[in-house]
Amino acid sequence: MEITPLQRRITFGLIVFVLVGLGAYLIGPVAHGSGTAAPARGTPRSTPAASASAPSPAPSPAPPAAEPGSSGAPDIYQWLPFTQGGLAAAAARARQFGTAYATYSYTETPAAYAASLAPFASAQLVAQVKAAYALPGVAAARTSARQVATASSVIQSLRAFGPSSLTFVVQITQDVSTASGRKQQATSYAITLTGSASTWQVTYIELQNVGNS
Repeated sequence: MEITPLQRRITFGLIVFVLVGLGAYLIGPVAHGSGTAAPARGTPRSTPAASASAPSPAPSPAPPAAEPGSSGAPDIYQWLPFTQGGLAAAAARARQFGTAYATYSYTETPAAYAASLAPFASAQLVAQVKAAYALPGVAAARTSARQVATASSVIQSLRAFGPSSLTFVVQITQDVSTASGRKQQATSYAITLTGSASTWQVTYIELQNVGNS
């Protein structure tokens, strides 16, 4: 009996349906009787028999110990004209000078004020600061206002350095008491020191925003 066109289309549709269902059965997880994911490609499944008969792998050799200084951050001081200890000593001296520079009293003589700076600064700089402190107009204003100032200093940055000099930006905070009241102010200075190793002295000071480099 001759198959009609309608029967051909129905038969073709049934064949396609069966093939699609068979493909889904063969590649789907249900075909393996498990709902778990298949192992990654290239990773063999182990069986109890294989695990029992396979020899244990030899222990891996311990990694070689790292040589001292071969790991971690580089020692930047090998490229600088000063050591870490030298930098710390210079920074401490800059802070000490800044605190002494901004600490004074209207009752203090120019000689006494200069003596407080002498341990931290060169004789030339001490003489210059002493002369400025003793100026008649400055001294009269300090006395009439009964100014008493105490200070503290912090390093803000290292602005410049050379083979025997370092310039820090130092913020000096003053607590100033006068006959009319009390106020606090902070000013940043560029303080230059010369020396080496742990021996440093301040040789120059100026306002930070003036710049000396």
